Amino acid sequence: MRCSLKRALAAALAASSLFLFLFLYRGCQQEEDPLAVELQGSAPAMVLQQLQAGGALHTLSDTDDLSALHNVSYQLLAGSLTPHKRFLAVGLASVRRPRGFYLPATLQSLFQQSTEQELQELVVVVHLADPDPSWNRRVAASIAQRFAQHILLGRLLLIHAPHQFYPSLEGLKRNYNDPEERVRFRSKQNLDYAFLFAFAANLSSYYLMIEDDVRCAKSFLTAIRRAVASREGSGWATLEFSKLGYIGKLYRSGDLPRLARFLLLFYQEMPCDWLLVHFRLLLTQKEVIRFRPSLFQHRGLYSSFQGTLNRLEDDEFQPDALDLPDNPPAALFTSMAVFEHYEPLKAYSTAEGYFWGKDPAAGSVFSVVFQQPVRVSRVRVLTGSAERPGDSLRSGVLELGRRRRADGRDCAAYTPVGTFQKGTFEGQGLERATGGPVECLRIRVTQGQSEWLIIRSVEVWTTEGS
Repeated sequence: MRCSLKRALAAALAASSLFLFLFLYRGCQQEEDPLAVELQGSAPAMVLQQLQAGGALHTLSDTDDLSALHNVSYQLLAGSLTPHKRFLAVGLASVRRPRGFYLPATLQSLFQQSTEQELQELVVVVHLADPDPSWNRRVAASIAQRFAQHILLGRLLLIHAPHQFYPSLEGLKRNYNDPEERVRFRSKQNLDYAFLFAFAANLSSYYLMIEDDVRCAKSFLTAIRRAVASREGSGWATLEFSKLGYIGKLYRSGDLPRLARFLLLFYQEMPCDWLLVHFRLLLTQKEVIRFRPSLFQHRGLYSSFQGTLNRLEDDEFQPDALDLPDNPPAALFTSMAVFEHYEPLKAYSTAEGYFWGKDPAAGSVFSVVFQQPVRVSRVRVLTGSAERPGDSLRSGVLELGRRRRADGRDCAAYTPVGTFQKGTFEGQGLERATGGPVECLRIRVTQGQSEWLIIRSVEVWTTEGS
């Protein structure tokens, strides 16, 4: 057994040495092309045969009416396919930007924010989709050198779907009065993602869509695993872990072939994020299922389209994914008039949206009544929004209550545990203030305000004990 292990280690070291030798050798031989990525010779040909026999291409090989996804010969720029199916594939497409280059920092964040155990269940697929082959090769060489360990361990794949497999990008529909350049850009982006989805379909159980300019929360994979477990048995099509664009969209890998076909069919109709909404609705998921806080933050300063300034940020991003709230099962009530469909539950659950109450007066309350008594250790409440910062709580107190009333809508006795500061409440160590389990949490307005009240999120952490 020991001899076998030594032989295996020696073989692995030899393979690693050979990879690095070939990498450096080709870099010396072809200065303008440091990583030979054109799939020539016997070894690359074998890679393509593997893809066409058992990968995503086989899944779509019978799709005669979508010839762009029929027997595509992907260029595998770096990395190799492994027989081990991972829990999560993270996919992103990248093209040359007029200003800024964020891909290395994004990959660094993905790997650094994952534990060694999480990395074993993760594979990252980058579609280098620029029309300029020399740019793709230069980027692949740089990424392969910087992340050589992850490439050798099968955690990072760099691919390219050649331009000849794309449908025409000329004479496209000018929907929404978009300029021709914008229509071409967003149509190609849809196709970039379609080919990426098709390639990744058999790599993992779940697929996460991000962009090439994001920062990740610590242990995002563990948080996603927990979220998937919490929705077990439900027929979801998309889970969301960010409020921005394409970032943080999770799919079952079994749905990727259909999603790839869908984007290919409607690539010139509308932007990708709109198409993703239609795909979710077609799979009969009516409500957005978004988990908070967000696990991914947009970091790019300049857009990939014409290099325009883009300062988008997710104000619900949480850097530590293991520090997620528990939010035990509860019923929610309010004495304020509710505007349209902005019900109290939306501030407490994973459903998209927030609570929006009309004319909060002194004494108005927003109550969380737990199904079972819990020891509350920490509470964070965010009010207002980026669009309506004025609709935040100007003056209020947070209270924890005991002795739930018979109607189940309130508690008989409350203990104040803190006040709101600039529309936010953040309190820790609250179990010491109450001395035991509580059955209610209440936000009470202490001074009326002319603006309405948005409660964006109510986050509750609990601790064990009695």
